[in-house]
Amino acid sequence: MSAAAPEGWQSRYFSAQDGLRLHYREYGARDARGVPVLCLSGLTRNARDFHDLASWLAPERRVICPDYRGRGRSAYDSDWHNYDPRVYLDDLRHLLAVARVHRAVFVGTSLGGLLTMGMAVLAPTAVTGAVLNDVGPELGTSGLSRIINYIGRDHPVAGWDEAVAALRRLMPGMAQQPDHVVRELARGTYREGDDGRLHVDWDTAIAKSLHPAGTGDRDLWPIFRALADRPVLALRGAQSDILSAPTFERMGGELPTIRRITVPEVGHAPTLAEPEVRAAIADLLRGVDGRSPAVRT
Repeated sequence: MSAAAPEGWQSRYFSAQDGLRLHYREYGARDARGVPVLCLSGLTRNARDFHDLASWLAPERRVICPDYRGRGRSAYDSDWHNYDPRVYLDDLRHLLAVARVHRAVFVGTSLGGLLTMGMAVLAPTAVTGAVLNDVGPELGTSGLSRIINYIGRDHPVAGWDEAVAALRRLMPGMAQQPDHVVRELARGTYREGDDGRLHVDWDTAIAKSLHPAGTGDRDLWPIFRALADRPVLALRGAQSDILSAPTFERMGGELPTIRRITVPEVGHAPTLAEPEVRAAIADLLRGVDGRSPAVRT
């Protein structure tokens, strides 16, 4: 199912393997010659976060931006236990099958980067390149605790100005960002409710599946190393409390061919609109397109 939108993208829905109705945005032409791009958002985020990036990429390639279950236009799950990376990975594999995308460059912010690593293990031929945005195999516990503390309950606000102010309080990394950037982030954070107020655009039950200790005893470095032998770009906000500088440094040692960029005066996470980030993404995509046969999906 699909519905046209004036912004240059299609709104599409599909049924997950358990029957839940999930949504994704699709940009660009299905027969575009460039390798497709799959954009995966952060924990509570949704497809709106990638509108600017996807619009920039769409003239040359197909871009797919899903809403995870419990976010955006996707249905909420009645069983919070399904807010689990293993289920998200199943949803993504099903999405690729439904969309008939056999291989793509994955752009993953935060949770999306972890899912990118997971896809490199479960469906290695599907991941032809990766952009990991402010995430690595080890997560900062202070940053994760900060996130868990606010996603488990609604934060209704009266209007968009109040929403911008609320995000600046909740997200220290927004301190240096101009109002128009934070306002766009707010539009992917809140939705208007029947009461006329703005409410968070995710199922607050997501918080039940999280642990403040981060990955705990799970060693994610082997999963990260599954990205070897393909182009990888890693980004870190210089003020990030999710991806530490030592972890970022080790990522370079684990994957010697990885390209790493630290974005100054930015917390968690870079917007992907920064000039140096756009240039690096363009370089990665040129390399992928150049070494790959034209892909029509």
